[in-house]
Amino acid sequence: MEICSKGGIVMKIVLAPDSYKNSLTAKEVAQAMRKGFEKVYPDAEYVNVPMADGGEGTVQSLVDAKHGQIVTEEVVNPLGNKTEAHYGLINKGNVAVIEMAEASGIQFINQFTQNPYITTTFGTGELIKSAIEHGAKTIIIGIGGSATNDGGAGMAQALGAHLLDANGEELQYGGAMLKKLTKIDTSEMLPELDDVKIIIASDVTNPLTGPNGASHVFGPQKGANSEMVEFLDEALSHYADILKRDLNQDLENVPGSGAAGGLGAGLLAFTNSQMRSGVEIVVDYTDLKEKVKNADVVVTGEGQIDFQTKFGKTPIGVAKATKEINPNATVIAIAGSVGEKISELYPLGIDAIFTCVPGVEELSKAIQDTDKNLQQVSENIARLIKNTN
Repeated sequence: MEICSKGGIVMKIVLAPDSYKNSLTAKEVAQAMRKGFEKVYPDAEYVNVPMADGGEGTVQSLVDAKHGQIVTEEVVNPLGNKTEAHYGLINKGNVAVIEMAEASGIQFINQFTQNPYITTTFGTGELIKSAIEHGAKTIIIGIGGSATNDGGAGMAQALGAHLLDANGEELQYGGAMLKKLTKIDTSEMLPELDDVKIIIASDVTNPLTGPNGASHVFGPQKGANSEMVEFLDEALSHYADILKRDLNQDLENVPGSGAAGGLGAGLLAFTNSQMRSGVEIVVDYTDLKEKVKNADVVVTGEGQIDFQTKFGKTPIGVAKATKEINPNATVIAIAGSVGEKISELYPLGIDAIFTCVPGVEELSKAIQDTDKNLQQVSENIARLIKNTN
């Protein structure tokens, strides 16, 4: 399709990428793609839609897409130390966007400090509390990248729940302490919680306990050896029993309850919450389907694309949303690196996949040149489109 600047047909190009980890935000990626396309199609209609999948970058993407604001709060990190964490407010402050990793993420621990017996989600609860105090009525919370295995107990404590041992004393932080839990008292939880809807952005389907549960699957990457894994699994199972008895919440085998060391279960138990695919949430809140309705080309992408991309990642989410509403649109994905079995992605709505790295080079160099490389490959894709129309 040729573009005529005076009364002719104008191509519509929607740029809906995720961030490129350690390099560019989703907004910056979209801008780089646009610069490349504009060299070939200067008169096209461009719509930039920064995207995310509920993981790292979700806050920034939705704040950019909805012209929101970033809020900074001092909270407790997984090891109980103070840190600054950020979350977003969008839709005139009615919606908050939180990444639990900002407060309780694995980046706060190392090989010397990792210990899922003691790490806590208390800071995540503090972010939720802050968002409510700022007036949010809906909270989107991405729960990937956690350093914790406490079933969301710390989160609940930050919101006013009392988790008590046999002596009526408050439990200390950490997943191991759940073995001592004898009673849960929610009478002093933040009353505003009743009027707040929490949407859990997660594509994890693991149950809380068992061989596919939080401790067995995710515990080792947080520092748990085999003995610790068994202990933590037993602690979460005991926790699940108390949740069922005191809160009438039977969550032990609910898909997704094992996400983020059991934070999924904690949110479901203590708040008015529901689980949804992260990228589907972002598709909704960015109004992506409306924006691609009459698009000719939709360009998406992220740092790496491989067969795992089909499991709830942004490129597939964008492709599915586009083809559902506009089957004739061409969907192109651009990645920093392309892995195995990408042919599995084509039946899911992606028409072509490109890498923006021009050749073999050091990772640090590729990251440094991401903006330039994205512009170059985008220009080349635009030239190819122009030549075939």
